[in-house]
Amino acid sequence: MRIRKAGKITDNLWHLGREESGIYVLEGQDSSIIINGGISFILPDVLQQMRDFGINMEKIKKLLILHSHFDHVGIVPYFKRTYPEIEVCASGRAWNILTMPKAIETMNTFGQLVANQMGAGENLGAYDHQWRDDVSGTTVGEGDRIDLGGVALSIMETPGHSSCSITAYEPNMKALFASDAVGIPFKETAFPSGNSNYTQYQESLEKLKFLEVDYLCADHYGYITGEEAGKFIDLSIEEARKMRAEMEDIYRKEDDIDAASSTITADFYKKNPDYFIASDILEGVFKQMVKHIAKTM
Repeated sequence: MRIRKAGKITDNLWHLGREESGIYVLEGQDSSIIINGGISFILPDVLQQMRDFGINMEKIKKLLILHSHFDHVGIVPYFKRTYPEIEVCASGRAWNILTMPKAIETMNTFGQLVANQMGAGENLGAYDHQWRDDVSGTTVGEGDRIDLGGVALSIMETPGHSSCSITAYEPNMKALFASDAVGIPFKETAFPSGNSNYTQYQESLEKLKFLEVDYLCADHYGYITGEEAGKFIDLSIEEARKMRAEMEDIYRKEDDIDAASSTITADFYKKNPDYFIASDILEGVFKQMVKHIAKTM
């Protein structure tokens, strides 16, 4: 079952934000963690939902960034500045990116662009949410474990969507927090987004397919429970295979990366006119994917 509204998932797990972008709060006996940094325009919603759901902010001691793209780190600066005691965790590669002036400029620009597109730009003015050079934290990677007391997240490196992507898994709950390392559950499908290295993206899916999953906690378009959650990685693998074949076919016909990317983007928005990312941003994503695939052909 796909659930896209904010609310309580289990006694110790909440989904917050909006349909287009969400975060999770996981509570242990000793402390709680925010998983994913979302996109900036969900910040007012998240703060209100925390109050509505009675989430104890004093218990939140960590915030886990699953990768450094602008739509997954948007609320991080606000929470770190407002609650300095929160430990922000991310991969080593993510921390490298998050300190680059050009990356910071891009995150702020794209975050505001999408906020304006969603009609939420003015609501952010009251919050100190933009990235600067004052956010730092802890590096986590393959094999690391984040213990909250009776609940613990195992960290896996799952590059491909981005070079800095990591996945968190809670084995007792069988809860998977893979961000965009698996397909994005847009509508009733799994949209594969192997942005930086499509081959690595597919390899990461193969790495994850052996996990038992009862809760597939996505960053976009909510979470999935039950039998569908258990089958979602296999669906992602199949959709990634099909999209790669389609991109290869279009590239063969166009014989040009820019032209192929433009065709793929136009086809995507013809089928999905309500997708939340602006077309010029997504065309850049498709260009990255086609560029990698062209090198492998």
